[in-house]
Amino acid sequence: MKKYVYGNPLETGAVVREISESKTDISVFQLSETDEGLEFSCRMNENDVVYGLGEQVRGMNKRGFTYISYAADDPIHTENKHSLYGGHNFLILHRADPSVEASFGVFVDDPGKVVFDIGETKRDLLLIRTGKDCVVYVMEGGSLINLAKQFRELIGQSYIAPKWAFGYQQSRWGYKNADDVRSVVWNHRSRGIPLDAVYLDIDYMERYKDFTVDEERFPDFTGFVEEMKEQGIHLVPIIDAGVKIEKGYPVYEEGVRENYFCKEENGEDFVGAVWPGKVHFPDVLNEKARAWFGEKYRWLIAQGIDGFWNDMNEPAIFYSEKNLKKVLEEISSIQDDNLDLNDFFHMQEIVEGLCNHPQDYKSFYHDMNGQKVCHDRVHNLYGFYMTRAASEAFERIAPDERLLLFSRSSYIGMHRYGGIWTGDNESWWSHLLLSIQQMPSLNLCGILYTGSDLGGFGSDATEDLLLRWMAFAIFTPLMRNHSAAGTRMQEAYRFEAAESFRRLIRIRYGLLTYLYSEYMKAALSDTLYFRPLSFDYPEDAHAYLVEDQLMVGESLMIAPVYTQNAKGRYVYLPEEMLMVRMRSDKERTYQTLAGGHHYLDVALDEVVFFVKKNHMLPLAILEDDAKTTQDVSTDHLVWIGIADEKAEYVLYEDDGISKNYAPRSEWKTVCRKREELEN
Repeated sequence: MKKYVYGNPLETGAVVREISESKTDISVFQLSETDEGLEFSCRMNENDVVYGLGEQVRGMNKRGFTYISYAADDPIHTENKHSLYGGHNFLILHRADPSVEASFGVFVDDPGKVVFDIGETKRDLLLIRTGKDCVVYVMEGGSLINLAKQFRELIGQSYIAPKWAFGYQQSRWGYKNADDVRSVVWNHRSRGIPLDAVYLDIDYMERYKDFTVDEERFPDFTGFVEEMKEQGIHLVPIIDAGVKIEKGYPVYEEGVRENYFCKEENGEDFVGAVWPGKVHFPDVLNEKARAWFGEKYRWLIAQGIDGFWNDMNEPAIFYSEKNLKKVLEEISSIQDDNLDLNDFFHMQEIVEGLCNHPQDYKSFYHDMNGQKVCHDRVHNLYGFYMTRAASEAFERIAPDERLLLFSRSSYIGMHRYGGIWTGDNESWWSHLLLSIQQMPSLNLCGILYTGSDLGGFGSDATEDLLLRWMAFAIFTPLMRNHSAAGTRMQEAYRFEAAESFRRLIRIRYGLLTYLYSEYMKAALSDTLYFRPLSFDYPEDAHAYLVEDQLMVGESLMIAPVYTQNAKGRYVYLPEEMLMVRMRSDKERTYQTLAGGHHYLDVALDEVVFFVKKNHMLPLAILEDDAKTTQDVSTDHLVWIGIADEKAEYVLYEDDGISKNYAPRSEWKTVCRKREELEN
């Protein structure tokens, strides 16, 4: 691995491994300078494939489009968008003919805007545009797996969530009070649908103020948290980035008094607006301010809360005080005019431009180790450092305990502190496919604890979409059903197919032994939980063309159905595999399929997956009344597999709560002969 330093880059905290700076010219790119910054370019051959960039639109192979790393609060994730919520500046260029040119990985450590033109301007050209101050890491040599591992070791071990956070979780913007939550829990429990967590969106707060609880809606909050825990339910409240400007509100007054908020150039506290109206943003890039903000989580932890999700931390800005004033003045000046086409669209543009205006991000500043830094230069770090603030505080508050923590916005390096969800998706079939394609790209960037809003956050979910989405989300570490206020209620029990949903969710709990084991091994070994097929079958040219199937852990391949009205789908098997069909945790059938192309019928209420040759899958036997992850035991396992003579599986187990992760010497290797496997 080589490290190249340009200009005077800021320390981002993205990497943990010390690499000596290379004094030679960068080997895999041509470098040129422009007025704006640097350009790194190289030629791509016809069949070369590009993987990575984490949370982005389009497929696993990123060729053919331009992606901009600049965290954006944009809820409409259509394929013409160039930026989503994170900045994940790592990619692998796989050379189709390694005898001519070697594959390589590249990480651009620049927390400002970075542009990746991957064959859009010119089909055969990879072009990366950065600022003038950045660090570039280049990994060369070896397989796709090796390149990924080199990068993972550079950036450090991935966050490990508590085991309960691998259970089924229910969320909705619109659970307004304790009785709403009680109703959700009762409906799951009364129908035998397993559930481990319920989320509290912004309605639990007192007028959208961070680290408050509305006492009218949630009287005796501590008692309510305990009541839920007695039923095996963890409550997970949201924390937003903006702190409401309000006299008498301690968080606001402390932040102003201690100068912990982001500043205008003239030194005044920057004023933006989000859910509560006008807010200040904590300067989480300032070490003292970060420690102060992180300590605020203590109040909720003391009331029994053991999980959080950080939101609106790109940071999202509905409007800034300065920009709103300017727009209102301009609209006032034309209110009596006869607006023609151009005038009307101009008015529409300036109003819509209030939200997350680029000029706003250029108008406030951070104090980074005594250095005044414009936010625009470090924009992609904000969500990372908000989550880092919480994680570092957890080390002080509950040092031996795993707390759930994930974020909307992130940058390379945040994966050490928490996971992410993929933001405000829609109840669209295309977004089910997008979720499938994002998973391996996120894993490449170290983000293992992740998933999308199951069923879609915006728009109205249909029963068939939710069933297909759930059949995929069974395999994602974060399995959370989340929807927006004003959309169709999409809790599993609200549909005619409630019994089918119950069986699918129980399949998740039956597979939990495998899924948790594979997650832990990936986190502790700096490997991947989700992978494109080509990572496991690098000699198979067709594997590089498959964009809608995933390897999950060491034993499984999945091929989700993601098309409306489909009765099944075509599947490509790189080798002979065992197909497993499950309609419940107890109903399963097997069929050995030869390598090649197959059309498979897949019913709406079943899960189909594939076990690799000479591999095994442990399946837990659930009691009929299993409610939470606490009811999943490794004492009674069924071993499913396909083998010539025998298969082995390395089983990881721990208490699921503490940070006493089992050392490799305690990982259990289980062997089964061909005749002993269930199939």
